[in-house]
Amino acid sequence: MSKVLVIQGAGMNMRGKSQVEIFGSATLEEIDEQIKGYAEGLGIDVELFHSNIEGEVVNALYDAHDRDFDACLINPAGYTTVAGPLRSAITQVKFPVFEVHVSNPTSRGTVSQVLPVCKGAVYGCGIYGYRLALEAVQQLG
Repeated sequence: MSKVLVIQGAGMNMRGKSQVEIFGSATLEEIDEQIKGYAEGLGIDVELFHSNIEGEVVNALYDAHDRDFDACLINPAGYTTVAGPLRSAITQVKFPVFEVHVSNPTSRGTVSQVLPVCKGAVYGCGIYGYRLALEAVQQLG
């Protein structure tokens, strides 16, 4: 069974509470429950992590590296445009990292600084994008 870390970035705790016209009405807890269901159906073991602190996200990546995870999905959210420690950490882990966004940040003029160091990305498919990314882990990991 594959082990996948799912990281929800800065501001994801506000999903369903603000900017619902962009990100939808689902809360972080509802999104995480949907991800668990997708993973179970695909036979993947997921560990969910959220932080509004970039250093904690970096530490979670390094911890997953040390614990032999097979892949990581990251919705960088508020970290999408940073070019610091998170981006560097992604280049150092031994597993593939896939960027996931419920909405399409490019349609809002946001350029991801995280994507160039990721194996792939799924944008604009709603919560279903997490399932697509989990399937990519199985196929491309």
